[in-house]
Amino acid sequence: MPKKMHLVAYLKAGPSASYPSTWRHPAATLDDLFTAERWEGIARTLEAARFDAFFFADGLGIPDLYKGTYDDYLGRGGQLSLLDPMAIVPLMARVTKHLGLGITLSTTFMPAYMIARYLGSIDLLSNGRAAWNVVTTARDFEAQNCGHDGLPPKDLRYDMADEVLEACDALWNGWDADALLLDKASGRFADPAKVRYAHYSGQHVSVRGPLSIPRTPQVRPAIMQAGSSPRGRAFAARWGEMLFATPATKADALSYRSDIRARMEAIGRDPDDCKVLPSITVVVGETEAIAREKAAYLESLVDPELVIAASSWSVVADLSRIDTPDALDSPGSNQGVQGHRDRMMQVAREKGISFAEAVRRPRALLAGTPGMIADMMEDWFTSGAADGFILPPTIFPTTFEEFGRMVVPELQRRGLFRTDYAGRTLRENLRNPG
Repeated sequence: MPKKMHLVAYLKAGPSASYPSTWRHPAATLDDLFTAERWEGIARTLEAARFDAFFFADGLGIPDLYKGTYDDYLGRGGQLSLLDPMAIVPLMARVTKHLGLGITLSTTFMPAYMIARYLGSIDLLSNGRAAWNVVTTARDFEAQNCGHDGLPPKDLRYDMADEVLEACDALWNGWDADALLLDKASGRFADPAKVRYAHYSGQHVSVRGPLSIPRTPQVRPAIMQAGSSPRGRAFAARWGEMLFATPATKADALSYRSDIRARMEAIGRDPDDCKVLPSITVVVGETEAIAREKAAYLESLVDPELVIAASSWSVVADLSRIDTPDALDSPGSNQGVQGHRDRMMQVAREKGISFAEAVRRPRALLAGTPGMIADMMEDWFTSGAADGFILPPTIFPTTFEEFGRMVVPELQRRGLFRTDYAGRTLRENLRNPG
């Protein structure tokens, strides 16, 4: 059976995603930002297109790195979380049967018990479709919003994350599958002998248990991650099942995926158990000319100040004051997202421009007909640069509607993407894409 690719949608609980200023597009909906219908509608659209899952990228505050204020990021409409995704995901679960449901939660500031409790509940209510995008948090303002002066060192954050995952595993495995009896005649609701304390104690994390949530269909939710630093890649190789990557070129994507697979083999994991998913930003047109015109219009809406404010958030530095990659790291700083910085430098290298110019450009758009976009996706997929792709919207919800109507049928015609879901749970669909 030929391999098939995976598709995951990148969502934000706000006006726009990773391409700046798209909330200004006439087709972008804004009056529904705080309605259940917005999120239920996009969930139905993604499931109709047979996406594996969506996930909400999330943060713990409003970025104020650019010029030391949030004026540009907030005032010009950056990637904002105007709602807590934990309130939205159950709405989306309610109207779907197969679509994976991903949420970002920080291992640095959220207790293992609370993470296990929330994700266990979602996995139960959705019949096994929960996914956890594991982040260690990379910005001091988020730490300060959680009552800390700043972030622990990066390697320590990953050490803590390992222990949070281990603690959550101990909690999730604390119930046997048949612990609930629900026997009215005998009066036996559950068998206490089949429920156990976690008694997990690490250097940084401890939890007693037992978890109040019974065993779920997946036991552990599907794990997403985006580690790009050496320590982040080691974490991803140990735990990851879907990896969010942002390479600027096919060569960079090949290098990243090869490294992750080698790391997995070295620790005894099957590399096929982890799907490496580069992010691509698409603009679909009925003809190439239409696609290029649509892309040019999107580019015309871009606010240059918002691009720099967003890039400041990405590389975790005030780009109003620095313009070289060497200046990104201040002495003693623990902030930073290696993947974002790598992508900026990859763009500079590929385009033959300076770092200062690269951070002032929005992400590249892949504009073309359904066949042209499918050609690029097929090339990366068959050459080993990707196991599939993460798609952020340029325009919400139009991007996903057009992609589902025009690109997905072309991928299916080529035998590259499922025509229906093969599995019952998200993990089953990751392992058997149909």
